[in-house]
Amino acid sequence: MSFILSPLDYAIVLPFIFLAGFIDAIAGGGGLISLPAYWSAGIPPHMALGTNKFSSCCGTVFSTTRFFRAKMIDLPVALISAALALLGSWLGASTALIVSAKFLNYLLIVLIPLITVITLIRKQMGFHDSADLLKLGYRLSLGALAGFVVGFYDGFFGPGTGTFLILIYSALLHYDFVRANGNAKVVNLASNVAALLTFARAGQIWYAIAIPAAVCGIAGNLLGSKMVILRGNKLIKQVFILALILLLGRVLYNVIM
Repeated sequence: MSFILSPLDYAIVLPFIFLAGFIDAIAGGGGLISLPAYWSAGIPPHMALGTNKFSSCCGTVFSTTRFFRAKMIDLPVALISAALALLGSWLGASTALIVSAKFLNYLLIVLIPLITVITLIRKQMGFHDSADLLKLGYRLSLGALAGFVVGFYDGFFGPGTGTFLILIYSALLHYDFVRANGNAKVVNLASNVAALLTFARAGQIWYAIAIPAAVCGIAGNLLGSKMVILRGNKLIKQVFILALILLLGRVLYNVIM
């Protein structure tokens, strides 16, 4: 299947992909901006999902590398989470090709406000890192479970994956937001790769827009990850709440429409 976009379509879509990469690098949720941008250009849902995976995967490679160099990743936990996310994302993407995601929308309508309230009430969540006080076996086990579950969600639905990972790492494993974000980037990259391969095999990537979008996504991710390194936990929490609000808006729109 092929499409023809006007120069105006590119001029509208590509800046949004840059913005999506910027927000995704800080607190996840970039797909909440990039997917509607692709849809606005008239790209069908499954093709948009695959194209979005291509551009977001490229951007995540660069932000993950920057977090790794800044030593903001607990590598053993991140890697076992990523390994299970590969399996979960492949299963999720395969399921997404044949099953409607409507039932998940209703679940998220309940979960997202609950997560937002918990984040606002627990004012110190994500500001102090005490994960190393937990036993490594516990961190690895919970990290593996989180990787599989969120990886499936990423392959099946996608938007907000990094946000949910940051929440799990900070709330249950007691990382601060910065290290939680670094761990999330490794997992998100793994699940993105698995989903990307699945969509590519199904011919659901439109490279004419995916390649220039990837360049914009990389630029956004590099700038966002730099901001995290400079401004830390406070910035992440602010964008984290914004990402949850965007996700809720997206889910409500899906249900209404």
